[in-house]
Amino acid sequence: MSRAATEITNGNVDIVIGTHRILSDDITFNNLGLVIIDEEQRFGVKHKEHFKKLRANVDVLTLTATPIPRTLYMSLSGVRDISMLQTPPEDRLPVITHVGSFDAKLARQAILRELDRGGQVFVIHNRVKSIDNLREKLENIVPEASVVVAHGQMSGRQLERVISEFSKGQYDILLATSIIENGIDMPNVNTLIVDRADWFGMAQLYQIRGRVGRGATQAYSYFFHAAGTRLTDEARERLETLAEYTELGAGLQISMRDLELRGAGDILSMKQTGHVASVGLQLYTQLLQQAVAELKGDADNQPKPTYEQERVIIDLPIPAYIPEDWIQEMALRLQLYRRIASLQTLEDVEKMRQEMRDRFGILPLAVEGLLYQIQVKILAGSLNATAVIKPRDHILIKLPWLQGIDRKALELDLGEDIEVSRTAVELSFDADLWQLRLLDVLQELQAGLPEQQGA
Repeated sequence: MSRAATEITNGNVDIVIGTHRILSDDITFNNLGLVIIDEEQRFGVKHKEHFKKLRANVDVLTLTATPIPRTLYMSLSGVRDISMLQTPPEDRLPVITHVGSFDAKLARQAILRELDRGGQVFVIHNRVKSIDNLREKLENIVPEASVVVAHGQMSGRQLERVISEFSKGQYDILLATSIIENGIDMPNVNTLIVDRADWFGMAQLYQIRGRVGRGATQAYSYFFHAAGTRLTDEARERLETLAEYTELGAGLQISMRDLELRGAGDILSMKQTGHVASVGLQLYTQLLQQAVAELKGDADNQPKPTYEQERVIIDLPIPAYIPEDWIQEMALRLQLYRRIASLQTLEDVEKMRQEMRDRFGILPLAVEGLLYQIQVKILAGSLNATAVIKPRDHILIKLPWLQGIDRKALELDLGEDIEVSRTAVELSFDADLWQLRLLDVLQELQAGLPEQQGA
């Protein structure tokens, strides 16, 4: 056992800073209370669960710009707490991103533009076996630039020397593997070229792109895939996501997309694939949220849809769907449908409307209609209504408790365009104003519901 391991076991040190080495069997902690995991995406599920086995009450704080799908899903489900820092450093600019097949002319243009303004270039190729071939190719494309190679199979001293010389400006291009993904901070490097970007994961590409643009200078990144090679659907979607989300602090959106593509895995074990499909995502999520609320002791405060709400029939003459030409990705549309269907309050509907505007732009009429029908359903459910429909030239709000109240008084309260029968409140249909009028009537009924039912 090493001296450091002995000191840790005896409890002679208060803070231990280490790599994966501290997960080894010969490292035991005397009284472990807090674990801080930096760059969480580089640790597997088995690694993180190892700490929890050491001590039942250990607190775990993970830091990352791109949480892995399993961690992100646990946060969204309430199993773990999440906090976000979204304020970028002062003067930081988004990295302009290009995705396409390898183009020697474009690569030369990008490198020369960087060199002309006194900067340096990262070129990433994640295969040590063929990295020298790419070096020769770069020297032919840009013979006026000096190139140095760095990869993990070099000795520690040799690698340190290469990085030191490059950071001092002795070379123009650093051709490296993904070892530069973390811990490299060189403000003078503001152009990034990734060869065979389809070989990388989405979070990995985001981390690599973060190596440039670390000052006030505009940075550029080029994600190239092999010319003439057909990308897999998953690789294409990964690269399109990186091209779409270029704004500062886009790590969460990219992780959400990664979650949609890869799935969350089984959060109750170390398996990375679960059985959500056997019960349905919506039911699974609902059961998980209820279980989390019960364990936290605040299950009574969780909004639960009543059977009356579930049985409300909404049939109104407006389109209510998410158009395919507005959101082309089927998985994303299904996710939005699930979220919209689970909205519980009018405030939730408004927040959802604002979120969709921020993410996708102006809402189509069909989406506005979908959110409107959810508003009607929420209000109608709170009234114990059974249906809100338009059979002919009236809109009917079917309320089974109307026969037990003073219907004439209610009719006077609601206005001249309203008729109240034994089973329904009938609203005259006005093609221009009926949507706003229906919401007004439902809210007026909600405000007077205790008084009316008690009459």
